[in-house]
Amino acid sequence: MTPEARKRRKYWISELAKLSGSFGDDFTKMNAELRAEIGRDRTKALLDHLRLCGVVPEHYGHDSSEEKLYSKYTDAVISESLTAIGLKSAVITARSDAADVQARGGGYSLVADAKAFRLSRTAKNQKDFKVQAMDGWRSDLDYAVVVCPIYQLPNRTSQIYQQAIARNVCILSYSHLAALVGLARRRGAATARKGLGSVLKSVSLLHPSKNAADYWLGINRALVAALKGDVDLWTAEKTASLTALGAAKDEALTYLRSERNRLLGLSHKQALEELIRATGLDSRIAQVERIEHGNLLGD
Repeated sequence: MTPEARKRRKYWISELAKLSGSFGDDFTKMNAELRAEIGRDRTKALLDHLRLCGVVPEHYGHDSSEEKLYSKYTDAVISESLTAIGLKSAVITARSDAADVQARGGGYSLVADAKAFRLSRTAKNQKDFKVQAMDGWRSDLDYAVVVCPIYQLPNRTSQIYQQAIARNVCILSYSHLAALVGLARRRGAATARKGLGSVLKSVSLLHPSKNAADYWLGINRALVAALKGDVDLWTAEKTASLTALGAAKDEALTYLRSERNRLLGLSHKQALEELIRATGLDSRIAQVERIEHGNLLGD
């Protein structure tokens, strides 16, 4: 992980927390800046984003505006990656009951959704990966893709793999997509677009199974076949994924340890105030006080 990649990550974490109060305006600004950066720094910038965007910053509040904008940022990264691979792609913002990204090109079409998690999050269930939802959101498009950090996916058995194969939904990692972006840079968008199509098609050829090893063996074989003589791109992304995880862990641990030390340094009164703030008691009390009976039952 280069110092420049770490600097880029730090900048975007800070920028995504600068909210105007209008989610639509914030998304438009973020999307435009991301496109401008990738237009300036090319594939290098896009790969930096792909390798690190799957980790939600620990200091973003749960279900906060920052976290929601970060989710859209990951969708924008996926959309820009599909564009680099040679598809016409866009992030969909108008509906909540639809896939976040749509793309077409090279004789096929797809919907995609990017997933990101905090490293401190423990249990994840099959609903977090939206495999069944993606199947429905595909509508008349050919493929559905869920892009996740590889280290956050079940590594033994899970129903998500069986569902993905049965419903022809491709679970893909950011690393796989990064390898195809690298292929586009080296061999051209048409080659990468064809390669992605081969990977997406391979899911329907797999035997339905909950076994993670079986699923990823099929996906990895399809990717290596698509890369052909450029398999070194995949080797590089596997190494980059390990390095990126190390950098993300450093980032998370630095914040969490700092926060722990801060809390330990609070006075008794400050600690109680912090507890009240963390549980949201004041806002919940205010909400209860605002409730009025109204006159719907009549006078």
